[in-house]
Amino acid sequence: PQDPALLTGRAFVSTAVSGPPIPGGGPLVVEFPESGRIAATAGCNRSVGSVDLADGVLRADRLASTLMSCPPPLDGADTWLSDLFAAQPRWHLDGDMLTLDGGDVSVSLLDRTVADPDRPVVGTQWVLTELVTAAAVSTSRALEEAAPTLTVADDGTVSGSTGCNRFTGHVTVGDTLTFGPLATTRAACPDPELARTESTVLAVLSGEVRYAVEGARMRLTGADGVTGLGYTAR
Repeated sequence: PQDPALLTGRAFVSTAVSGPPIPGGGPLVVEFPESGRIAATAGCNRSVGSVDLADGVLRADRLASTLMSCPPPLDGADTWLSDLFAAQPRWHLDGDMLTLDGGDVSVSLLDRTVADPDRPVVGTQWVLTELVTAAAVSTSRALEEAAPTLTVADDGTVSGSTGCNRFTGHVTVGDTLTFGPLATTRAACPDPELARTESTVLAVLSGEVRYAVEGARMRLTGADGVTGLGYTAR
């Protein structure tokens, strides 16, 4: 059996599944953020908790999960994940490739830094896909259709849209993003939901903003430490 420490601090994304496929297509993402801890999602809810990796077997039978309602066929992804872990799959690491073999299901996963490298903040066109509040992380058809954007250029200028209006300004990129005042067009939002989206976007993109990039996703968190914006690289 391999040393479980080989997995610590790494995350893996599925590239192939032998056996029953992941409902909704996945992918399965398995993270080992620190020794004895695991986080995983197969495309619906995210499960976190303790893991025992001794003797080449993955044992994680008491995981806490988020409680998001997912539309079919994604609603079957959580059961698929639970069944995989209940089988106490054997694990094997070969370089950047992790294999989980649960008997009925075998999954090949690639290190996320190889499979889905973090996109650069600067030079990427980011599209707003989620609004974050203390109560929930939400999306909507109106948000998908409006597709608000955010782009930071090499010279420190920032531009994009709120879903209703365009904006421009300056931002300093460091451990945080520090936005100067944004100039916006002044068209009225045709939809109350888009008006709320615009209000949230402009509230978050003000002053010092925390950011985190994971693969093709970027989460910005506003000054209140709660309200945020979830962007996906286009």
